[in-house]
Amino acid sequence: MRQAALARKLQEVPGFPAPRADLEQVVTPPEAAATLLLEALARGDLLGRRVADLGSGTGRLALGAAVLGADPVVGWEADPVAVEVARATARRWGLPVRFEARAVVPPGPDADTVLMNPPFGAQKARADRPFWEAALGGSASAVYAFALSDSRSFIERRAVAHAARLDERRPIDWTFPATFRHHRERAVRLAVDLWVLHRTPPP
Repeated sequence: MRQAALARKLQEVPGFPAPRADLEQVVTPPEAAATLLLEALARGDLLGRRVADLGSGTGRLALGAAVLGADPVVGWEADPVAVEVARATARRWGLPVRFEARAVVPPGPDADTVLMNPPFGAQKARADRPFWEAALGGSASAVYAFALSDSRSFIERRAVAHAARLDERRPIDWTFPATFRHHRERAVRLAVDLWVLHRTPPP
């Protein structure tokens, strides 16, 4: 599937019915999600692989992974309302993605590949820490994630601590419409990186 077609498909995934600023409930831009998913597919980390989406929200990354052949796919999301939205889309699309209403805490799920768009820490400092610990401290050998560019040194330190290899980190276009009351602009543009990490998990 070409990136434009995948982005159009992911655009069909509904957003949060009532986005919460304290949980940084911002839907992953479809073009960014498509870029991450096709990168994982090209590197052999999606097709037929066990995939987990940490902080899955309404399911954009998890559902996209299943569309591209990942199986099984699970999403962990603390907000039960978002989980129900994701489950409804999975049913509508005929995809056997399992969405669990649970907080993201280490250790991570039993998976080959972790995908995530964790909180950036804009509302609550260090909100991203449990996500990175769950992603890097579990069984997954591959991690594909988004993070603010300001977080580079922190992520690099956590990667070293978990013996993870940085295969790629590149800036990605990240623009989303104003979502919360404190947003004063019609659209918000952030400096965001796409991270690709691989590691040999413990036996």
